[in-house]
Amino acid sequence: MVDRQRSRYVGGADGAPPVPPPGGYHGARRTAGGLDAAAGLAPASGDVVYTAAPAPEKKSVNALGLVAISATGLFVIALLLLMGAGGTDTLYGVSMLVVQFVLVGVLVAALLTPRGRMLGAIALAVTLVFNVATVGAMGALRSAATHAYDGTKSEVQKHEQAYPGVKGSPAYDALNGPSLEQVQAEGDELMAEVRSRLSDRFGYTWVESGAVDISPERNGYGGESMLKRYTSTIWTTEQPVQDDEVKRQVMSTIDEVLIERGMWGLYALNEPGSGISDDMVAKLYGSADVSRQHTWEYYSDTYPEPLRFYVNAYDLSNDSTGEFRTQRDAVHQQTGEPLEGVQLMIIAREVLPEADRAEFEQRLQEYPGF
Repeated sequence: MVDRQRSRYVGGADGAPPVPPPGGYHGARRTAGGLDAAAGLAPASGDVVYTAAPAPEKKSVNALGLVAISATGLFVIALLLLMGAGGTDTLYGVSMLVVQFVLVGVLVAALLTPRGRMLGAIALAVTLVFNVATVGAMGALRSAATHAYDGTKSEVQKHEQAYPGVKGSPAYDALNGPSLEQVQAEGDELMAEVRSRLSDRFGYTWVESGAVDISPERNGYGGESMLKRYTSTIWTTEQPVQDDEVKRQVMSTIDEVLIERGMWGLYALNEPGSGISDDMVAKLYGSADVSRQHTWEYYSDTYPEPLRFYVNAYDLSNDSTGEFRTQRDAVHQQTGEPLEGVQLMIIAREVLPEADRAEFEQRLQEYPGF
């Protein structure tokens, strides 16, 4: 059922309230002023135009902030250029420290000004990362790793750095002595003869480990020499040698080979009186008492020629702490050599390859008196 009273106001215009009479309702003039009248303002005359509030004026960055960021950029570039040139000493010089203190003062001044605070904060953050301490440390590490000290070397020092020989060693020793190839052949022949003699007398079999290493010598002036350091492969018996009397017989047999070849007999480095203190002997070989040592080390050479011959006898039965076995285990895992036994090795210092002989002589002409 439809409520006729309510339906007069729903749909169409039939039920709408009547329009106000001409001139409005009685008493409506009291609110003619609208909100202005209610606020106690005089009614506006004419057309009212509403305008938006003006945008706030944007503050510009002051000159101090620009100076701070610009000076920081130039300072960082200068530091990086000095580091790249190897100028570690210059980085830590008084001049750079004074410049950094002045820059810090500019940054603090910029931070204290409202309009320069943002650029000052940016400049300060950059300075905390790139400064004399951090860049100097990076430069020192780089120079130490690459030996790139050219930034602080004079022309004379750079010339010395390219010296092809070794400081303190007469160049004619390398020219008149055996070449790298001759030393390598002589060392291989010596070790083959020693292995054969010991195998015939004691029945030893051998394991070769490691690899030939040929590396440049340092020339004593901060550069690399054309002379080389040679290290042979290593030969070790597969059989342990733990009896002291057998060890002495082994060394005596090796002496026979050396004397036949015109070399000096073996010299024991592990025995007291070898020129090393007893404390150092104990540290290196396990004990100052030879009979309780885990390592016997002997040495011979072809002085004044460069070949050096080393013989070691490793005996784990004299390892009272287990530390030496741990060391030998690590070597075994890395190279495959037996844990214990008699070991042979050749080392030669400051030898010249045949292929470099002509260049070595030519470069020496630039160094009279060296």
